[in-house]
Amino acid sequence: MKSPVRRCRDVEHGRGQSSSNGTGHGTDLLQSEQRIPISKDVITAYSAPGMWFIKDACGIVGAIITWLLVFYAEFVVLFVMLLPARNLTYSIVNGLLFNSLAFLALASHVRAMCTDPGAVPKGNATKEYIESLQLKPGQVVYKCPKCCSIKPDRAHHCSVCKRCVRKMDHHCPWVNNCVGENNQKYFVLFTMYIALISLHTLIMVVFHFLYCFEDDWSKCSSFSPPATVILLILLCFEGLLFLIFTSVMFGTQVHSICTDETGIEQLKKEERRWAKKTKWMNLRVVFGHHFSLLWFSPFSRPDPGGKAETYQYVV
Repeated sequence: MKSPVRRCRDVEHGRGQSSSNGTGHGTDLLQSEQRIPISKDVITAYSAPGMWFIKDACGIVGAIITWLLVFYAEFVVLFVMLLPARNLTYSIVNGLLFNSLAFLALASHVRAMCTDPGAVPKGNATKEYIESLQLKPGQVVYKCPKCCSIKPDRAHHCSVCKRCVRKMDHHCPWVNNCVGENNQKYFVLFTMYIALISLHTLIMVVFHFLYCFEDDWSKCSSFSPPATVILLILLCFEGLLFLIFTSVMFGTQVHSICTDETGIEQLKKEERRWAKKTKWMNLRVVFGHHFSLLWFSPFSRPDPGGKAETYQYVV
């Protein structure tokens, strides 16, 4: 017969429980657990300064491939489709639109990759620090046995980042980072702009094919007809693939934000222990307290007014 599997978690209890009743039996330890609201400043007080970057080989390769694919699309759009085009207005308008979307997509990628996703300070689950929280009898805090940090509510440990991350949705190798509380906006913008640039590219490829079929293939591109066809087919395949992938990811992220339930929480079907808010309030938490064009800017940090100011030290 197999022995029952027991889920083990390191627990620190409030001091003085067993002595409070004088019996020595520790009856207070049987009390129901109480959540402990803690200021966000306490959680982040010991965060490491400087730029955030994960030294993961697979993630770095994935990020480099992402940039190379965008540069390939840039090359084909400019030198195969726009520069040889006879209509100057068509080339200028589409060139500005394509490059603007590409710039915003890459900027969003950098912000998603180099922003702390909401990592809990490593190794803060020390006896001295826990005692400084002044826990009351019956109150408990859980600490992650992998990174030895006090684990707030809705935080999960990432095996790649080797940290516990607040409101962790998933670890994305394409941005070489976790998608969490602090960088979810940039990841959503990255998927949105990649989807838009992919759609724009596909439309331009269709129009260029029609233009080349109506005209001489040797005049519709600076390259030979076979090279032009191969470059356009590869770009069409890339655009279609990324349009489907990023559109699905964008929709999934927006749904996750509106329901205020991360991907991990949905996957594990975790019990909801946090206050339910409207969809509009959830969007404001991620993108900013007041709606404006800054919601779509990767250079604007979300207004802290929309963030929750307290967290709870429970799993």
